[in-house]
Amino acid sequence: MNVGFVGVGRMGANMARRLVDCGFHVTAVYDVNRAAATGLANELRCAASQQLSEVTAESDVIITVVSDDAAMRKIFAKSGDSLLVNSPGKLFINCATITPRVHLEVEELAEKAGARSLEACMASSITQARDGSLYLMCGGDEEAFRAAQPILEKLGKTVRYVGKAGEAAKVKALVNMVMNINTAGLAEGLGLGDALGLDLTMLREVFSETGAASRVLQTDGEDMQNREHSCFFSAAHAAKDSGIALDLGRELGLELPLARETKQQYDNMIAEGLGELDKSGIAELTFKNRHKHRGDHV
Repeated sequence: MNVGFVGVGRMGANMARRLVDCGFHVTAVYDVNRAAATGLANELRCAASQQLSEVTAESDVIITVVSDDAAMRKIFAKSGDSLLVNSPGKLFINCATITPRVHLEVEELAEKAGARSLEACMASSITQARDGSLYLMCGGDEEAFRAAQPILEKLGKTVRYVGKAGEAAKVKALVNMVMNINTAGLAEGLGLGDALGLDLTMLREVFSETGAASRVLQTDGEDMQNREHSCFFSAAHAAKDSGIALDLGRELGLELPLARETKQQYDNMIAEGLGELDKSGIAELTFKNRHKHRGDHV
């Protein structure tokens, strides 16, 4: 199968590299960041498409990894340059974390155009994208899922079919909501421990052996301690994803106070100019004498 990519940032580019390593033919890449698309195209010896319709024309399967609802609607626009042009018979695998309703919109538009659409939400990060160990939650038509499996199984160590379109996006929103809450809680625990004069390495070891243990402790605890916030999952994306979950709760009349306060903390990071730090950078708001207290730079 010829595979095209739309959105070749940190995740998309490494997914493309992984598929090339596995013998797939990546034919075209597209990104609003022209330099990113051109650089990857040179590396993979494929086309850096100038238009979305060129990606669809050159590919049997198109994998999209864009930032938000607006970007998704733009690449699947009903008129003008769009992936829907040249799309009859094509399969779209959409990996962005966006609202469930937009996945439903895309599925409907793809069907009208004679194409198929599958959401394949990712609960992993850059390293897993590169080595093919993503955790993928899929939603959409079962036939589309089966057609996508040969590709998905090279990208993910776990490929789970959740149900109809929109269902995987709901699960992904909850995954990230809980992850973000855990991250904010860990930052507060380590920040208070630091202010109390405790040895943070010891404290993290105690956390790992008790009810304070979490996956976030493994991935972000040492980074919070050492102020190492190289971006794997940005604070800006954390704020967006917590917002998706809050909107889902609001639609059902549910109050989610922890999710609300967590989103506020990530919004505060953005306001402080820290939105492009990794989510672990939330510790800069909770440790005494860090960014917001003295204006230093991380």
